[in-house]
Amino acid sequence: MTASQFSSTRLARAKAILRQHVERDVREGGIPGLVALVSRRGEVHVEALGVSDLSSATPMGRDAIFRISSMTKPITAAAALILVEECKLRLDDPVDPWLPELAGRRVLRRLDGPLDDTVPARRAISLRDLLTFRMGFGQLMAPPDAYPISRAAHERQIGMGAPQPSALPAPDEWLRRLGELPLMAQPGERWHYNTASDVLGVLIARCSGQALPTFLRERLFDPLGMQDTGFSVPEHAASRLTTSYFNDFQTGELAVYDPVGGQWSHPPAFPSGAAGLVSSIADYYAFAQMLLDHGRHNNQRVLSRAAVELMTSDQLSVEQRALGGLLPGDFDHQGWGFGVSVVTRRQELSAPVGSYGWDGGLGTTWVNDPSEGVIALLMTTRLWTSPRRPPVALDFATAVCQALEG
Repeated sequence: MTASQFSSTRLARAKAILRQHVERDVREGGIPGLVALVSRRGEVHVEALGVSDLSSATPMGRDAIFRISSMTKPITAAAALILVEECKLRLDDPVDPWLPELAGRRVLRRLDGPLDDTVPARRAISLRDLLTFRMGFGQLMAPPDAYPISRAAHERQIGMGAPQPSALPAPDEWLRRLGELPLMAQPGERWHYNTASDVLGVLIARCSGQALPTFLRERLFDPLGMQDTGFSVPEHAASRLTTSYFNDFQTGELAVYDPVGGQWSHPPAFPSGAAGLVSSIADYYAFAQMLLDHGRHNNQRVLSRAAVELMTSDQLSVEQRALGGLLPGDFDHQGWGFGVSVVTRRQELSAPVGSYGWDGGLGTTWVNDPSEGVIALLMTTRLWTSPRRPPVALDFATAVCQALEG
């Protein structure tokens, strides 16, 4: 393919940079294997490097399937917007009729206070609160026993850590357990990570009258041709599922987080709208391209232009951004739309204002840049060690940016 949208020399540089990360010793941060995609206005380049499994040394294939963890969140948000477009849900209506377990909320007086030291919620939780992560509850960057509320959440196994599909109960029981706990903040007050997307998945299922996997399959995956995306990997595709690795902080060695026949080898009791999906680079590209094309795919409309614009616009106030995200400074140059991060101020070579996307802590990252018509996708077999992007993701983003022509 003639590189008209990219510099061929600089694309080669990008590949060499990724190869360095794969060839680096895994004890020094090396990546066992990865698949990377960059596209611009119809021109697509894909590279598969390394291996999908260290023990068998199976070469990485372009059709490899990865656990995309939090890159599930944008998909769940898009699914909710389908129901908004059908007038089955409204953004600012309370979700109480569908989720009575979350009605009549109590709110902690202070985050580190006892669970019974609460005040009434000033209002009900809305769909907008779920989409923008302002429902008043979520993951905290602190040890599980740092606060009474975080300890209680971990004890109830409602998904406060890394994705573990086999550890979560079925949706009704999951929501019942969540409903036992007070909120960490008033609805609409501030941003809290993760839990809202899981609540959103339960809401979609109850409102649509279909299980979340069925709704996603019929309304998003089949229309977009995403045949490798789901909450588990069918037996016929198991050979394409990569092994997932993490850094064992005690030994310093790379260890298996989830093997090929592990937690994603069978349908989970709880299909997590926050972090439950597996996908391939080609599948997620179809979803990303649909958003970049204002909701259309192969001349068919999946979402309205208005829904995509709303989803990819910053929804946080100045005051809410000042309260911070997962880590201090997270919102100094970015905000939050519906299930996606949105760049609000350029401070990196690779992050123009208006670009959007999200990462998956099990080793994936995605960015759409509407100003340049660029999609960048990276899927790896190694867990991130922090909410901050690791060197391989940072270098990939820079390499994509420097390779653009025109």
